[in-house]
Amino acid sequence: MSQVVLCETEQLESALRRFKRKVSQAGIFADLKKNRHFETPGQKRKRKEVARHKERRRLRNRRQQFQNSEP
Repeated sequence: MSQVVLCETEQLESALRRFKRKVSQAGIFADLKKNRHFETPGQKRKRKEVARHKERRRLRNRRQQFQNSEP
């Protein structure tokens, strides 16, 4: 659960911004969107395939950065 403690001098808008940031970093918005509607098996396969591609791309980029940094 995300919570934000308000200081006496802090404005409500800044506290609300901090709260929204904490909630998005905790992954609550993504979880809500994921569970909002029923997902067909085809949609689930497509989502997992996209996630696999993103992960592979991220790992490939990390490997390249590591190889480039070695003397």
